[in-house]
Amino acid sequence: MNITINTVGNHHDVVLDGRLDTTNADQFQKDVAPLMEGDAPEIEMDCSGMTYTSSQGLRIFLMLQKSVNARGGHMVMKNMSPQVKEVFDITGFSNIIKIV
Repeated sequence: MNITINTVGNHHDVVLDGRLDTTNADQFQKDVAPLMEGDAPEIEMDCSGMTYTSSQGLRIFLMLQKSVNARGGHMVMKNMSPQVKEVFDITGFSNIIKIV
């Protein structure tokens, strides 16, 4: 998984590319850890290149969403492939995380 994060103030553009699974979930969590700090973050995740997420990836997305909510921010995931969106739908994460 490749992750690119561009930050301007409290706005973070995150581009995800590849598979998020057990082999790289720890690194992904380290990469997004800075997004769990500060006040009222605005996080936009471009998932157009994400081809898969495991339950470990879902756990990290949930931790990030809870952190954003607690700080009065917003997070949105966009351009999700139908296969990845199905995982979010089946697990109920589509009701927790805003997907456009």
